[in-house]
Amino acid sequence: MIETRLSEVLQRYEGITKDLADPAVIADRSRFQALAKERGRVEALVTKAREYFDLARQVRDDEEAAAGSDADLREIAAAELPELRDRLARVTEEAKVLLLPKDSRDEKNAIVEIRAGTGGEEAALFASDLYRMYSRFAEEHGLRISVMDSSPTGTGGLKEIVFAVEGEGAFGRLKFERGVHRVQRVPATEASGRIHTSAATVAVLPEAEEFEIEIRPDELRIDVYRASGPGGQGVNTTDSAVRVTHIPTGVVVTCQDERSQHKNKAKALRVLRARLWEAEEEKRTKEIAQSRKAMIGTGDRSEKIRTYNFPQGRVTDHRIGLTLHKLDRILAGELDDLLKALHDAEQLARLEKK
Repeated sequence: MIETRLSEVLQRYEGITKDLADPAVIADRSRFQALAKERGRVEALVTKAREYFDLARQVRDDEEAAAGSDADLREIAAAELPELRDRLARVTEEAKVLLLPKDSRDEKNAIVEIRAGTGGEEAALFASDLYRMYSRFAEEHGLRISVMDSSPTGTGGLKEIVFAVEGEGAFGRLKFERGVHRVQRVPATEASGRIHTSAATVAVLPEAEEFEIEIRPDELRIDVYRASGPGGQGVNTTDSAVRVTHIPTGVVVTCQDERSQHKNKAKALRVLRARLWEAEEEKRTKEIAQSRKAMIGTGDRSEKIRTYNFPQGRVTDHRIGLTLHKLDRILAGELDDLLKALHDAEQLARLEKK
């Protein structure tokens, strides 16, 4: 029953608040930080729980008044009850959403991989557009971008790019971006003005902590080689690029964006941990595996989750049937409306499954 669960939340919140005032807890830095973080996570639910109990009390009081002997109170209560019941029903549904179990991965940093798919150089240019879009989105939300590896083309496109998005809730914000993104536009090199269709794949992985994925040194083969491509003075003159192969799984990660071999190795291991952690999650959860297979696909334009149509200035997310006519703003990083709609659709689906 929702009242019982909300009462438990309020009791827990009061207990945390009391503990945070305890000198012994204050002296224990790690425990204090853990409790403060827990309190922060439940504050929105606590506010909703208090609103629920306040409305429930008002409804009960009005119901008693409506059944009482005082004619004036009966009239007032009868007038108030419909609105109060509607508000209570709405708050109840909002509380149910907040009570849904949280995805433990949502607060993690994210590793994002963008790869050009069908469409040749135009697909590489689109991959570059997507990277700029996520970079601007991250900047607007106080998240940090750290490039792990990239393969630029001579015309400003990207064959692929791997980067970390660091900050609170990074994975939770971006997890719905994984899939095949399709673009319809006239390439700059197209003299006849024909619209071309190209695609790029986006993979979003939660970054795993070192203690979550154990990688033994004897499971790794590490090769160093000379970095290629643009990168400034000295980038092509030393063996700074690193290729890490995880022998048991065959997963290969490369990194060459830093001049330091040690920095490239550290970045490659971050990506490797994320890929291995995701693989373990997929083994444990069939639903996650099916979702990832459906969303990521092969990079062919027929396997799409979203279309960016330049002639019509629209973006359509095919998973929820949402079309927004603000292509320029979305490519400038204004993803909030789109991501909120996807988040709300997921929450609704989870509620319907309960």
